[in-house]
Amino acid sequence: MLSSGLRASTRTWTVLVLVFIYVPLLLVVVNAFNSSKTFAFPPPGFTVRWWRTALHSEGMWTSLGNSVIVGVIATAIALVLGTMAAFAVQRYEFFGRQTVNLLVVLPITLPGIVTGIALNATFTSALGVTLGLATVIVGHATFCIVIVFNNTQARLRRLGTSLEDASADLGASAWQTFRFVTLPMMRGALVAGAILAFALSFDEIVVTTFTAGPTVQTLPIWIFGNLFRPNQAPVINVVAAALTVIAIVPVWLAQRIGGDPAGTRI
Repeated sequence: MLSSGLRASTRTWTVLVLVFIYVPLLLVVVNAFNSSKTFAFPPPGFTVRWWRTALHSEGMWTSLGNSVIVGVIATAIALVLGTMAAFAVQRYEFFGRQTVNLLVVLPITLPGIVTGIALNATFTSALGVTLGLATVIVGHATFCIVIVFNNTQARLRRLGTSLEDASADLGASAWQTFRFVTLPMMRGALVAGAILAFALSFDEIVVTTFTAGPTVQTLPIWIFGNLFRPNQAPVINVVAAALTVIAIVPVWLAQRIGGDPAGTRI
C-alpha cells in the first residue's frame, strides 16, 4: 500500500503535468474569442467575429480539403500494407522476420526532417516526379503504416491462434477463418489504428513541407504560413481552437474502439 504522503505527492505531480499540458491549449481557445488582433492577454474583450472571418477563408477550406484527402488515402494505404505486414510478422516464421519488423517500425523513429529530405531527394532527383498531392500521400503513408502495424501486431499477439486453429480443425478455409473469426476480433484494433493514423497524417507538417511542393498546402502548412502575417493571428487562433476541440473525438474513439473485444482474451 502507498503511504498517504506518496499518494498526495503523486496526485500533485499529476495535476502539475496536466496543467503544463492543457493550460497552453486553453489559452489558444480563449484567444479565439479575443477582440484584439494580437495575442494580448488578458483579452481586452471578447468577440466571435474572427470565427466568421475564418469560415469565409478560402485558403483555410482548400487546405483543410487537402489534409482530409491526404489523410484518408494515406490511412487506406496504411491499413492494407500495415495489416498485411503485421500478419506476416506475427503469424509466420521466416528468415529475416525480426529485420522486417525493425524496418517497418523504423520510419516512425526517424526525425521527420530526415524522412522529408530522403523522400524529396527520391521524388525529385531519383524519380523525376513533380511534387504534389500524390507525393504528400506517399510520404504520409510511410509513417501511417507503422501505426496500423503496431496496433494490429499487438492485437494479434494478445489473441493467439487458438480460435483460428479451432476454425481450421472444423473444416473452415483460410478465407472463412479470416472473415468469420480473425477479422471480427481484429476490427477494433484496425479502426483504432486507422483513426490514429489519420490524426497523425492530418497533423504532419515536417514531411509535408518537403513533399508538397509550392502548389499544395495542407492545413498545418497553411496555419504555419499565416501565423506571423498581419491580421491573421486571430483567424489562426480560431482554426487552432477548432482543431483542439475536434481532436478530442478521434482520441476518444480510438480508446473506446481499440480495447479488447469481450471474450477475445485467450
